[in-house]
Amino acid sequence: MANPRILPIRPAVGFVAVLLIGGVLAGLTARDANLNLEYHYRYLHAPFAPSLLYGCAYWIWWVVVTLVLWRLADRWASAFKPSRLTVMAHIGGACVLATAHIALLQYALWFASWKWPAWSPNGKLYLKSLERFGVELVIYGFIVGICAFLHSRMQTQQALVQKMELERQKLDVERQLVTAQLKALQMQMEPHFLFNTLNAVTSLVDQHRNEAAMETLAHLNTILRTTLQRRTPEKVPLTEELELVESYLAIQKVRFADRIQIEITTTPEARRGLVPCFLLQPLVENAVRHGIERKKEGGLIQTRAEKLGDRLWMQVRDNGSGINAARADSHGIGLANIKERLAFFYPGENQCDIETPSDGGYQVTIQIPFEEAPLCS
Repeated sequence: MANPRILPIRPAVGFVAVLLIGGVLAGLTARDANLNLEYHYRYLHAPFAPSLLYGCAYWIWWVVVTLVLWRLADRWASAFKPSRLTVMAHIGGACVLATAHIALLQYALWFASWKWPAWSPNGKLYLKSLERFGVELVIYGFIVGICAFLHSRMQTQQALVQKMELERQKLDVERQLVTAQLKALQMQMEPHFLFNTLNAVTSLVDQHRNEAAMETLAHLNTILRTTLQRRTPEKVPLTEELELVESYLAIQKVRFADRIQIEITTTPEARRGLVPCFLLQPLVENAVRHGIERKKEGGLIQTRAEKLGDRLWMQVRDNGSGINAARADSHGIGLANIKERLAFFYPGENQCDIETPSDGGYQVTIQIPFEEAPLCS
């Protein structure tokens, strides 16, 4: 069915226009028929009603044919595409319609002669069928040509609108991904985050735990380098996304020490799958900020991923306080961003579920089609 927003004119307006044109042509034909009778029979005052009947039978027929052809083009896009089959079909249809229309016009003439004898002083009127048949074919060809032109224009406009819509969606996703990238960078660069990280490094150095201090700085370097080097929009192997998550959680582990436990469970097959960049990092960040920071002990963050058939299944879960007002506001925005990107990359094929487990906490589960990352040469 044609989309009314991209037609050259709206369907209702087009219907009224075709009907109006048919009515005007019917009136003109009726007037000419009436004048023709009065010209040949100078003392005859022919009634206008039978002439109008003939004009309506002549042109309303073609109005109906036009509307039927347009509906057929809506259902079968190839109805107006030039090919041997469509040409033969239109020729056959034109012959059948011409024959039926001539029969209808002849019946209209006979009925008018019987109903209004003054309109036909010499008896019944007859059409010159052979000449009429050629005119009928010409009219049908003209209507088909106009419909084909408008339908072609409609399809061109539809393709253009669809292309513009895809470009708009692409720009929206690029903007969202850039926003996610900048937010991730901002999160890493926030004074309290850097202060806490550097303070943890200082404590490790004071305790002569130089290897742990160097490891923490390496994790910070990994986070900043990954955030700055990524280009958007793109998909990355899950293993790269997990490296960012693992580096972030490693620093949080130094910060919270025994207050937080981290579990990352994945399969090698799942790690080879492609995911949109910055897909899991915002979920893990919210799990720490709104689920673990408030707990004095026993904090747990679980990140899981596995391949289930042709789907990649991922889950981020914490055992924090569940959904609260602050978390709803912050996480709602980030989750909406993630859902829109999933809809862009996997339209109609993604699933994102938010749940509060029966034993407390908060979990987000994502499923997308599995795409294996290409092997690096």
